[in-house]
Amino acid sequence: MKHQLKNPHAVSIVKTATGIQLLAMTVILGAVVVISTGMGYIQIPWSDVIRIFYAKISGNIQSINTLDQILPVIIMDVRLPRILTAAAVGGGLAMSGTVFQGILLNPLADPYTLGVSAGAAFGASLAFILNLQIMSTLSVPLLAFLGSTLTLFAVIYLSSTHEGISSNNLILSGIIVAAILSAAISFLKYIADEQVAVIIFWLLGSFASKTWTDAGLTAATAIAGCGVFLFFARDLNLLSMGHKSAASLGVDVKKVPLVLLVTASLVSAVCVSVSGIIGFVGLLVPHMMRLVTGPDNRRLIPVSMLAGAVLMLSADTITRAVLPHEIPIGVLTALIGGPFFCYIFRKKQHQGKGF
Repeated sequence: MKHQLKNPHAVSIVKTATGIQLLAMTVILGAVVVISTGMGYIQIPWSDVIRIFYAKISGNIQSINTLDQILPVIIMDVRLPRILTAAAVGGGLAMSGTVFQGILLNPLADPYTLGVSAGAAFGASLAFILNLQIMSTLSVPLLAFLGSTLTLFAVIYLSSTHEGISSNNLILSGIIVAAILSAAISFLKYIADEQVAVIIFWLLGSFASKTWTDAGLTAATAIAGCGVFLFFARDLNLLSMGHKSAASLGVDVKKVPLVLLVTASLVSAVCVSVSGIIGFVGLLVPHMMRLVTGPDNRRLIPVSMLAGAVLMLSADTITRAVLPHEIPIGVLTALIGGPFFCYIFRKKQHQGKGF
């Protein structure tokens, strides 16, 4: 009798568990969005927030005529664009970190391993030095995206050989290029004069003054990237077994890693160009969610995206509405993520598992 490779009952259980995890994370994200929207200098009850959301979506504006007319303006024009941008950036960075760790087989890989953030920082610093932000508000994110994209291709060029691209070569090339760009950024700060404070603040990351354009751009990029990642999720699972094993199972070991690598880097580039440099989200969230979903990227990628959105939005809400003075979001994520990552690392070391 032929042995069945898949147990239909086990597959059904896995699908049900995945659906529950995705539903739970979606509900948590929705709750955090509503709570965050109501928090700020002017406190708005969550019931009024939901009423305003419903009125705007359904077009039934008469249902909120009894509310103060300034509240819909605060929610829809001031807070919600920032909230959705933070959620989209967090989701994009967490998802990209998951893919980087899967491709490079390195638990310390994140969206900044390949120097993407250094390229974005250099491009943004150059825009500030040249005062291009006076000409257009899009000049800083545009140059940041251009810098990160050019950095990606430089790293790929340096790491490529006639045999293809190896993980070790990618990481080493990313470190080399990031070191060069870091020195260049230091030089730009040295000659910046009065612009140096603006450069430093951008480098620390912030979601202040974000618009619906920022929210739409980052959300569309994250969703498109998620679609590509899920399409290649099975191949990514097989790549974790090694390139030889993956190739024997039908994976194009030259094309698939390159497509995933470029897509993850471009998603990260868009996120960084909008928000500035925000660390630890792409590094920490995949490890946390892997404990919940397991290593299967078909479940890990979407759950990590939702968890990254919740984490980033929660951190931004703390800086915006809880702390007496707003601090750069990158500082808070580093203060929270750094010690927590050290805890996970030591716990795994004591268990004898490492990463």
